[in-house]
Amino acid sequence: MTLITTTEDLDAFCRSLAGADYITVDTEFLREKTYWPQLCLVQVGGPDGAVAIDPLAEGIDLAPLFRVMVDPAILKVFHAARQDVEIFWHLSGQIPHPLFDTQVAAMVCGFGESVGYETLVTKLAGARIDKSSRFTDWSHRPLTERQLTYALSDVIHLRPAYEKLKRRLVRSGRAHWLEEEMAVLTDPATYQVDPDSSWLRLKVRTNKPRFMAVLKELAAWREREAQRRDLPRSRVLRDEALLEIAAHAPTSVDDLARTRGMGRGFAEGRQGADVLACVQKGLDVPEADLPRVEPREEPPPGLQPVVELLRVLLKMKCEENNVASKLVASAADLEAIAADDEAQVPAMHGWRRELFGEDALALKHGRIGLAVLDRRVRIVPAGDGTGS
Repeated sequence: MTLITTTEDLDAFCRSLAGADYITVDTEFLREKTYWPQLCLVQVGGPDGAVAIDPLAEGIDLAPLFRVMVDPAILKVFHAARQDVEIFWHLSGQIPHPLFDTQVAAMVCGFGESVGYETLVTKLAGARIDKSSRFTDWSHRPLTERQLTYALSDVIHLRPAYEKLKRRLVRSGRAHWLEEEMAVLTDPATYQVDPDSSWLRLKVRTNKPRFMAVLKELAAWREREAQRRDLPRSRVLRDEALLEIAAHAPTSVDDLARTRGMGRGFAEGRQGADVLACVQKGLDVPEADLPRVEPREEPPPGLQPVVELLRVLLKMKCEENNVASKLVASAADLEAIAADDEAQVPAMHGWRRELFGEDALALKHGRIGLAVLDRRVRIVPAGDGTGS
């Protein structure tokens, strides 16, 4: 068992990976008290064994590891890669590539929706994972032997799981399906947070343009403040308080102090001044420039049965092809296809269209039908109940 705590040892280990076809990677991090994830441990599995790298060790420089992460000759294998990739992107400004996500690959290969790591390695590697250290404090030092054993198991068992998934992808001819998904994971835009768009994540009960203008300014300020202070958004200002301020649009310290969830100490401080400035900025937006959110339209009469019919087709096609339906089409995709043949949704492009989209349009327009034959839903030619 190896724990790397010096730049010299890290550099030597990274040099030993030269010529490796792939490595398995995992991280342990904390995020409860920070905006950015706090990296506490990196585990890397190579051809000659696995190591744990301590990014909290005094004086350690992770540059050798970052170079490996972008080495085009070495495939980086993660499970549920998004948060791990975000960490490397934030720390180094670069995205690990090329990339293979075993969770996505498992969905392509029919292991169900968002299959967990333990389930996957049990099925593919026959391993049993000791989960007792899962919720440990990874920032506390020294790390125990049990913690390190648990952490390293994540990359040790991932190697045989990856090998088997890779073979299944090759046999099924679905490797290009995975490549489309990896393109999203390796796109920097996936991890870039635009403060000016952060208001769109909030759940609101009104779509009044002036309210939206004030909310947009407040949410952007909160996002930047959370990033600057490295605090969770809720530690800067809770969603409820943000919405309350936007609704009442206070323009003075007294008004802000009387807003529910606020206090005079906050209102009279620097943050209170920032909030009042945001409110005023939102109130000053010209009428023609106010943000507008169109209310979600109710499906026209008769459309919902079409959606449900497409849902049955999706489930049938995914079971038939042994692929997770979540990967093929979302509920929003089905609604869009039901309403518009030219819907610009993932389900109508690439391999998804071949698997599901074309049949979805054929079903919608009566060129094919669905029937229960031998206790299973089958596609049948229109007007035919005998099956195909």
